Amino acid sequence: MTSGKKRSARRKGRLILLNIIFIILCLVTLVPVFYALNVSFSGKEAALSGSLSLLPKSPTLDNYKTILVDEPFLLWLKNSLILSLGTIAISMLCAVPAAYAVSRWRFRGRQATLRVLLVLNAFPQILSMFALFRVLKILGLLNSHFGLIIIYAGSMCVFGIWNLKGYFDTIPVEIEEASKIDGANDAQMIMRIVLPLAKPAIIVTCVMVLITVWNEYLFATTFLLDSSTYSLAGGLYQLQSNDYSRSWPVFTAASVIASVPLLIIFFAVQKHMESGLTAGGVKG
Repeated sequence: MTSGKKRSARRKGRLILLNIIFIILCLVTLVPVFYALNVSFSGKEAALSGSLSLLPKSPTLDNYKTILVDEPFLLWLKNSLILSLGTIAISMLCAVPAAYAVSRWRFRGRQATLRVLLVLNAFPQILSMFALFRVLKILGLLNSHFGLIIIYAGSMCVFGIWNLKGYFDTIPVEIEEASKIDGANDAQMIMRIVLPLAKPAIIVTCVMVLITVWNEYLFATTFLLDSSTYSLAGGLYQLQSNDYSRSWPVFTAASVIASVPLLIIFFAVQKHMESGLTAGGVKG
């Protein structure tokens, strides 16, 4: 009993130490966030001051008023929403059936195709920049949201296939066989059994695609050339491109507002971002 108590005490001590380390790491990573919030609520001289403070000395909403009233921020926000939702729709329409097919069907070249897609998606974006620019220009899709959506959807579809395939692999085949015994056809089995069980993975994949497109900078600033088509990445870049009009407090205010939709969406779907629903499906 004494040795057991000692082991239990050591285990609790290690857990407490790990928790303390994790709390410290979380606080350290939150310091830049708090500093950005401080600058966004401060005057123009706050970013140039040598002191590091997490609370603004003279709080003001002028920076948020400037970005929302004097700058076309809402237009950038709308363009980013168009790009994100369009990419999610196209990539998921392709990725979900493709992932289910490679998970359930055994056909010639299945593994080779998956590896090729993975290798192609692993290349840096900048390597394909010139080729994509020429293709969009030839097709008349340069400076077009639809052209950029197609580019985003191509890379995000590969990510979605690999991410969803792993989850489809965990869904027991017996569930599908039982639904067919009950008289369900393939379409009913997929729509009423498979997709509800894969809902957590689909939601996680959609959120990951949203975050990637929302924060994408390289393609957005290269293929969208007109100010009316700028996404948030291009718009924020323009805020800092001019040395005479550059304002870090306004820039941080814009960055904070741009982060709010992602935070709202993340917390809204957090309850769905859990796996393990297959266990309930087997019992049912």
